[in-house]
Amino acid sequence: MSKIRWFCEQPEKDAILQVYDTASMPFVHGVAVMPDCHYGRGSTVGTVVATKGAIMPACVGVDIGCGMIALETNLTLKDIKPFLSDIRKGIERRIPTGIGNYGMNSNLSESARPRIEKLEDLNEKDGKNRGDFDKNWRNALGSLGGGNHFIEICLNQYEANLDETPVWVILHSGSRGVGNRIGTFWTRFAQNLAKKYYYNSFLPNPDLAYLVEKSEEFWFYMKDLFWAQEFARLNREEMMDRVIQELTHTVCKTTTSEYNIQVQRINCHHNFVQKENYSGQNYWITRKGAIEAKEGMLALIPGSMGTPSYVVKGLGNEGAFNSAPHGAGRKMSRGKARKMFTLANLQDKMQGIESRLRTEILDEHPEAYKDINQVMEEAKTLVEPVHKLVQVINVKGD
Repeated sequence: MSKIRWFCEQPEKDAILQVYDTASMPFVHGVAVMPDCHYGRGSTVGTVVATKGAIMPACVGVDIGCGMIALETNLTLKDIKPFLSDIRKGIERRIPTGIGNYGMNSNLSESARPRIEKLEDLNEKDGKNRGDFDKNWRNALGSLGGGNHFIEICLNQYEANLDETPVWVILHSGSRGVGNRIGTFWTRFAQNLAKKYYYNSFLPNPDLAYLVEKSEEFWFYMKDLFWAQEFARLNREEMMDRVIQELTHTVCKTTTSEYNIQVQRINCHHNFVQKENYSGQNYWITRKGAIEAKEGMLALIPGSMGTPSYVVKGLGNEGAFNSAPHGAGRKMSRGKARKMFTLANLQDKMQGIESRLRTEILDEHPEAYKDINQVMEEAKTLVEPVHKLVQVINVKGD
């Protein structure tokens, strides 16, 4: 059994069993369990898995490259306060939200073109056509998605005078439909290999089917994986640029070419794989619902709707493979949340925050998630909070 390091004080029973299943795989050399861990498909959300010689596609998941981007601006609350409703509506006009065709761009924006060209160049370099996974991937670049993905305009609560504190934009999204299809394809491919070579009966769970590094299929998967991670990063960059355009247009009454409101930008994955070295050994590090938190590295840990998010500085805890939690983490299923909460209750929780609230997002009720303050307390050996961001505008897709 590989060594498991727990950074979660009260993990749920199903998550514990799932962590032990993952750690039992012979090529797994360590698992770090984050404070926001909860049961997930393939492996526990909120785990960091160090492997040698193999990767389990389901342990990466289907929301490949999902993560956060945050931007500090030189605007203040006084600047944006008269325009909160206009800003929210403007963001919703500029950025498609939700799933399905209505959650896609109808045409390609000029800002998206160079990003799409970069992804096309990667396709050519890899000798792959990712349109085989999703023919509409180009129209998805610059779209938010649904579920727990969001765009928020925030203020830094650590500042004494909120009227004068810089406005932050924080955004959560990933690789959209193309990433989902890549993850699903390779998870099933690994499971079919397990059946073909009769080792599926030895797996604790079919979702732990793996690809061996010495195989051709492993490297085909890694190329698709890295491409999807890059799509996710560029997708967040594109949406952030559109939010900047909206703020500049609505608040500054000018254009981004004439006036720059950006101070700093932070972009980080929390569903991804990369090679890292620990104690002189190279490992494939799979973070599913976890951020990289090397010493001094700035990263982002979001809360749920109506609760704070954090800009953090990594402490470089090698026992956690230089990682930290990715957010509040769910504590109940979406179905249970829809039955338990009402729109009136959600409206009460979101008082004072400009948002388009409706029954379709009841499953995102803040009480469906763990307490972000408790998560941050349990993460104190992993990261140091730098900014505590409280929402004044919230945008979510269905």
